[in-house]
Amino acid sequence: MNKKDIADIRKRFKLDTDLLKIAEIYNIYIQQESSEIFHEESRSFSMLDREQQELFFDNFKKVLGGKLDAKMFEVKFQPQEEGQADHTQRLLYEGLEAKEVAEWKENMQRIALKMVEDRPYEKDMVVTFIRGNYSKTTRRSPDETEIDMRDEVYTTSFILCSMNQTELPKSSLVFNFVEKEYKANVLVDPVIKLSSPIGGFLFPSFTDNSADIHHILYAAGKANKPDFQFIENVLNGDEIITAEEEKAVFEEIVKAVIGSDEVNSRTLAGVYDEINQMLVVAEESDDDEEGAPILDTTEITRVLKASGVKDVSPEKVERAFQQVVEDKTYEMKASHIVPSYSSKSIKISTKVANIAISPQDLRYVKEVNYNGKRCILIEVEEDTMIEGFKLLAEEELE
Repeated sequence: MNKKDIADIRKRFKLDTDLLKIAEIYNIYIQQESSEIFHEESRSFSMLDREQQELFFDNFKKVLGGKLDAKMFEVKFQPQEEGQADHTQRLLYEGLEAKEVAEWKENMQRIALKMVEDRPYEKDMVVTFIRGNYSKTTRRSPDETEIDMRDEVYTTSFILCSMNQTELPKSSLVFNFVEKEYKANVLVDPVIKLSSPIGGFLFPSFTDNSADIHHILYAAGKANKPDFQFIENVLNGDEIITAEEEKAVFEEIVKAVIGSDEVNSRTLAGVYDEINQMLVVAEESDDDEEGAPILDTTEITRVLKASGVKDVSPEKVERAFQQVVEDKTYEMKASHIVPSYSSKSIKISTKVANIAISPQDLRYVKEVNYNGKRCILIEVEEDTMIEGFKLLAEEELE
């Protein structure tokens, strides 16, 4: 799945739409430090009142929120061993195809049991499963009307899981108008934190407007902190790597190629410019078949040469790949390496201060020696403002 696929299904979670219909909802309550299911409830989603439906819709959108490869991860299922009846891919597929609600419910319960058997949870938790149908409109031509567009859709069944912790509400002091006195208001019913799910997943994944049952979209609770144990033991998925980890891999490969961790700002700016240009070209082409631009040994060789790095050769880059990841055929997504020029900044860390600067402006930053001291020099074209004050130029560098 790409970010457009995720964004499309995410925005469909709302009331009164014919492009996403939820048939059943199955809630399972798990107590902390327990390996059993405390309570379960299966209902038709349409039987919930509108307020409950809205709360769940907001929760499902939270599950599917966040950046791909930072909070959302497309995970490939591990191969099923012969006779492995509890493989999550099988349980989800059979649950998706089940004609009877009881059968789908049984399969989802077995997945929930895998969760509690994998580890005890620190707080009470509610696991919610839904099953429904998602319809996506085809690409619209300029001469199509709204009716024409909606006539051409593809529809597929899906299962979404949301994992949410609970907490006890805080006691408070209230004024009782009838008895005209202050009383302690002690609430004992746990509150389900639907606004901040700790994880979840969507099955199947969607690729090129078709269902992909060999992949599952996993959602982490926090960016760049996926639950690797959950992915392996509960989802039966292959290993994944976060965008943050892949950026670190790229940095180590570049260091191995140049033979040092020291680089001037102009070269570093050139590297970011070259990679960003790959992203710009891919975005402007708007060709889903091309896929996200990747960095392999060939592309990194080209990027480093174009950025002014000396003595770069394909053989040297291949050795660096072999040294860092032990695989010279390894590929990285370009979007993992360079921050988006429109929304992200590069951090410059020093003992005195931390500075955030956009990647394209990195070329204006230099480290210089001034009066025997190492200093950061930032070239500016206009007045420098600090808290509403214009900074006065004191002296010139010699």
